[in-house]
Amino acid sequence: MDLTKEQQSLLLDCMLEMGELLLDCGAEISRVEDTLNRIGKAYGANRTDVFVIPALLSITLNFPITEPVTETRRVRSNGNTDFYRLEKLNAISRRCVKEPMALDELRASLDHIAAGKKPFPTVLLGSIIGAGGFAVFFGGSLWDGLVAAVFAVGICLLQDQLGRTQLNTVAFNLLSSLLTGLGVGLVTALVPALHMDKILIGDIMLLIPGLAMTNAIRNMLVGDTISGATRLAETLVWAAALAGGTMVALAIVAAIG
Repeated sequence: MDLTKEQQSLLLDCMLEMGELLLDCGAEISRVEDTLNRIGKAYGANRTDVFVIPALLSITLNFPITEPVTETRRVRSNGNTDFYRLEKLNAISRRCVKEPMALDELRASLDHIAAGKKPFPTVLLGSIIGAGGFAVFFGGSLWDGLVAAVFAVGICLLQDQLGRTQLNTVAFNLLSSLLTGLGVGLVTALVPALHMDKILIGDIMLLIPGLAMTNAIRNMLVGDTISGATRLAETLVWAAALAGGTMVALAIVAAIG
């Protein structure tokens, strides 16, 4: 496929957008690099050099006749996991490799995915089941599971509202764990039959960055040491924010009680 200079520039922009979206959806570094390499090859590049870390994305495309084109993009991702959009991105990449799309169509498809998000009712239902299930799994009663499910609704609403403000993950985890801890402490003080620790476990499980931490370790094991170490450090800070907010809430509840 022979591309003009303008088309090469548009292709590079589309690839950067694809890479940024993949990182924002929680894809591992090796997946991002492999996807972009395959797309570059499908559109006629005889060599595609991709460098990816969680905060930076750089691509250089080498075509047979024209000079190489390169661009770097700063990635500002909160490290979320969004399999809903990730599945759509994978479908686009497979389609491009099999039969390259027109670049305008590719750009429009990526813009559509970037503007979308997971259906809120689905997220809400999953959070309710997850929080309630974990509370019961770790030894809580059915009433503990029900209360954890109610607070899961509050966490989902916080995620939806604060997500629009671009609040960073550390601040969000600290704030949400603090508010959840205070709320659970108040409810359990009014209803002594409930178990505060079991309810908190169920709700905090919704916020623990387990998949991001797993991907970080996987990146290090497959050789992406810098990317894996950077993401691992981030996830540990996120987890520390969760623990800090919960500990402050427990201290306040104990002082009041």
